[in-house]
Amino acid sequence: MKTIAEVMMHLPIVVEVPGSRNDAINLMVREKLTGLPVVRASDGKLVGIVSRRDVFKNFKESQLSLIMKKDIITITPDKTIAEAAEIFTSKRIHRLPVVDDGKLVGIITPTDLLDEIIAMKTPMKAEDVLNVKCVTAYEKDPLSYTVPAMRISDVPAMPVLNDDGELVGILTDRDLFLDQGKDSEALSKLGLDEGYEKLAGYRNVMPLFYVATQKEIPKEYLVEDAMVRDPATVYKKTSLSDAAKIMKVNDFGQLPVHGNNDELIGMIYDIDVLYALVGKLDG
Repeated sequence: MKTIAEVMMHLPIVVEVPGSRNDAINLMVREKLTGLPVVRASDGKLVGIVSRRDVFKNFKESQLSLIMKKDIITITPDKTIAEAAEIFTSKRIHRLPVVDDGKLVGIITPTDLLDEIIAMKTPMKAEDVLNVKCVTAYEKDPLSYTVPAMRISDVPAMPVLNDDGELVGILTDRDLFLDQGKDSEALSKLGLDEGYEKLAGYRNVMPLFYVATQKEIPKEYLVEDAMVRDPATVYKKTSLSDAAKIMKVNDFGQLPVHGNNDELIGMIYDIDVLYALVGKLDG
């Protein structure tokens, strides 16, 4: 089985403390990332990790040291990818800094392990790892209601249902970018200049941050205006290898799951797919 050293991202991009929220935002946008290790400027020591969702949940804070997660879980390069998968699934985290002799040498994410699951042709199915407690949205709900609900529920995605309870879309935290996103004042609050939308990473990062700066989301903006229509889905009998391939090819972090009668029965996330490497479910 492969080791962490074989699949990790070497020499990861980091953000330093002392530093600001906007330092992290700019790096994430420019480098097409959704999270960063945080190191101390004086000696390069790993002291935390920050994600776009950490900023979203603590947007009134401007100091990076007050936003970042300080309880860091790490792994060493000689560990196996199965050991990394065990940590991802048990702790429900998305970034695992790789440390060697106390020094940050890399980082690994669930996405880095998807190719291994695709190749292994696991017998495990979507139903084996199904997350049935998913938060749904109604297509006619105003975003002014749904965005706070997404933040409070701490979910990155919501399946969207119509009047008949049918799945008609999916709303992710990358789909909240409103037309006013080019407002120069809003960009200034985030420490960005106009023209940022040309950068590859803006869609991964900016929607949450733009929405967070708004005092009030216009009532006319509905879920159906922001959702992705006819989203890619899987069935409960779909193998985790096939689900991993869909996620990898389309850069998806989650997939709605259909039951025998085409009804929505839950969601699976990239972390859930990693159970194929662990070989068992928790508990």
